[in-house]
Amino acid sequence: MNTPIKIDFVSDVSCPWCVIGLKALEIAIDRLQGQVQVDIHFQPFELNPHMPPEGQDINEHINQKYGSTPQQMEQTREAIRLRGAALGFEFGVGKRDRIYNTFDAHRLLHWAALEGSKGQQKALKMALFTVYFTLGQSPASHDVLCALAEQVGLDPLRARAILSGDTFAAEVRERESFYTSQGINSVPAIILNDQHLISGGQPPEVFEQALRKLAELDR
Repeated sequence: MNTPIKIDFVSDVSCPWCVIGLKALEIAIDRLQGQVQVDIHFQPFELNPHMPPEGQDINEHINQKYGSTPQQMEQTREAIRLRGAALGFEFGVGKRDRIYNTFDAHRLLHWAALEGSKGQQKALKMALFTVYFTLGQSPASHDVLCALAEQVGLDPLRARAILSGDTFAAEVRERESFYTSQGINSVPAIILNDQHLISGGQPPEVFEQALRKLAELDR
């Protein structure tokens, strides 16, 4: 029996633990093929909503925000790199040196869900993760965003038109406000069937157990 499960994946494209959470979720879903049929919606969350488009040096930002020392930063980066590698995702060593504003990226993700074909929002999400974490490029750059839109089969001219104005800005802010009003203040936050919350970059087994339980309840 293929149990339908709705998944709202609340995340930011500049959050490394969101990559880890998504890759782990994908593995869990693959393990349950034939038992669950998931419908994933990527929902916006900005870790740094007031970040200027040109961004900030990543070490400076992390030190200011968390008080981390250079040694602590290096240890965290290595732990993230290893977790990613175990899940099949490459965090580029020395590639990412700035934190950027991600609001426009979220506007394009919203558009992909509305006007794209099934699967294009997820493809764009993964492309954004790769361009930032693997290649170290800016997810605030309109040129980068339009290239990614074209890469996943979306209209780059439509993407450029969206980015040049404020299309979908109100909708993205409404979604962000909704989730923060529900008590979500860190990501990733993965919500199953509007009821069950899984927080953080959990291993595949955690997601598998939750999905399996929902499938069994549906029998």
